[in-house]
Amino acid sequence: MGILGEDVVLISEAEKPGEPNVITVNCPDKTGLGCDLCRVILLFGLSICRADAQTDGKWCYLVFWVVGKPTTRWSLLKKRLLEVCPSYFSTSGIYYYRSENQQQLKPPDVFLLKFWCSYDRGGLLHDVTEVLFELELTIKRVKVSTAPDGRVMDLFFITDNRELLHTKKRQEETIRYLKNVLGDALISCEIESAGTQITACSQDSSFLPSAITEDMFSLELPDRHRNGFLAPNPVSVTMDNTLSPSHTLIQILCKDHKGLIYDVMRTLKDYNVQISYGRFFASPKVNCELDVFTMQADGKKIVDPNKQNALCSRLRMELLNPLRVAVVSRGPDTELIVANPVELSGRGRPLVFHDITLALKILTTRIFSVEIGRHMIRDREWEVYRILLDEGDGFTVPRNKIEEGVRKILMGWE
Repeated sequence: MGILGEDVVLISEAEKPGEPNVITVNCPDKTGLGCDLCRVILLFGLSICRADAQTDGKWCYLVFWVVGKPTTRWSLLKKRLLEVCPSYFSTSGIYYYRSENQQQLKPPDVFLLKFWCSYDRGGLLHDVTEVLFELELTIKRVKVSTAPDGRVMDLFFITDNRELLHTKKRQEETIRYLKNVLGDALISCEIESAGTQITACSQDSSFLPSAITEDMFSLELPDRHRNGFLAPNPVSVTMDNTLSPSHTLIQILCKDHKGLIYDVMRTLKDYNVQISYGRFFASPKVNCELDVFTMQADGKKIVDPNKQNALCSRLRMELLNPLRVAVVSRGPDTELIVANPVELSGRGRPLVFHDITLALKILTTRIFSVEIGRHMIRDREWEVYRILLDEGDGFTVPRNKIEEGVRKILMGWE
């Protein structure tokens, strides 16, 4: 018997304020499904405080207890979660659920959003980013520059999760929302197809100095604090092959941060490790605890000491330092650099640019220009945000405070 699409994902909203909402996913299994689901949950700004997962290798049952906001669009969240669930039971051939978006293999079309503002103001870029997020427009690349007369030109390369941006109605809706937030500062606003040549160019960006790559992208665990910023509590990752005849138990103990479960799941997905059973619990007063029973893609335990050490080391690094943040000198100017690891599937962590602009808005630090590009560094792809800060009149925030403030927002420690 098949299962209806509306039964694949169920969301039970909290009855009382402050209590978590419960998301239940009941669908065919696939390697990396937990990562894909956690990414969607993170994209909607939700925090997972507890999770249970169980699978027999063919069918899985996952429960997430999440803390949201009053503005969370639960019906839209359900739709996005459905889109990452497998469409049918691979061993029986029975049709269960198929999302139309899952059948589309071609990458989404990229559009260029271009607008001029007569003047800059604090938090302008974050306000624009917030609007694009609300409209389900994904930012692929940004180019922001300030003219000598104070006018600001913003170029956003974006994709539309609704795949409607080619229509006049959707473009007019986007421009209307931008006009509402930018007010009389907006001079002009246009949306056009980026084209294949521009899309290809958006994968490249300016050269990263070797001093930056050596310091920021080291895969070794840091042995000291950076710029006086207190590092998180130590991360404990251990493996045990004695508690199960067929699975390797991975136990993790660490401080909570935004997207913690996503960071664990994407690491296991990149290592092609399957989860058969897992339990996660987070408390604001104690460390997070995560226990997962895993196996390799061939259905065997992880017994090779080299593989064990490599996976444990990577998990420690991803949990201790999931995003790289640095404030450096770019000639006479100050540059904020944030590096976001990209999954092997080609997707980066969501809402990074949103959080960066929010942190700078809180710090009353203006942005002069922005470049977003992808770099292959040490056989790994990174999404790198380079933000040149405006050090005009009134710029008083020390560099270490900027780095600390941005890191806190990205990690959810604000």
